[in-house]
Amino acid sequence: MRRKMATSVIPDELRDLFEEPTLAHVSYLNGKGQIMSWPMWVDYDGEHLLISSPVGSQKGRSFRERPQVAISIVSAKNPFHWLSVSGRVVGIRPDEDLAFIDRMSQKYVGTGYQRRSPREIFTVAIDRVSPSTESSARWSRSS
Repeated sequence: MRRKMATSVIPDELRDLFEEPTLAHVSYLNGKGQIMSWPMWVDYDGEHLLISSPVGSQKGRSFRERPQVAISIVSAKNPFHWLSVSGRVVGIRPDEDLAFIDRMSQKYVGTGYQRRSPREIFTVAIDRVSPSTESSARWSRSS
């Protein structure tokens, strides 16, 4: 069984995970040092992962205090098609006119985002990507 090596680039064969409305689990440490994990909408701009949260949220405060995050995403169509990312929040900007969250909502639920309160976009630099293994991909094709 040959395992793919971890990298800091999302492999081409896994980029489809960001084209489908696939939920990711974003894990981080909160202000008390407790591990938190939330299902979230995640986007990939070809270099960074992008996530959104309301202005003033606990997630946002946590990202500012401890920027390290772990993100996993698993295909809804094939549980053996997945990736895990370790990274850190390197940028925070306002979601002007809620354009980012509207685009994500359109992708995930087919309509614009309903809550019209201010939001922030968090840019996550990718430090390490652990892709699904070749053996699990072969196993899923044979089942």
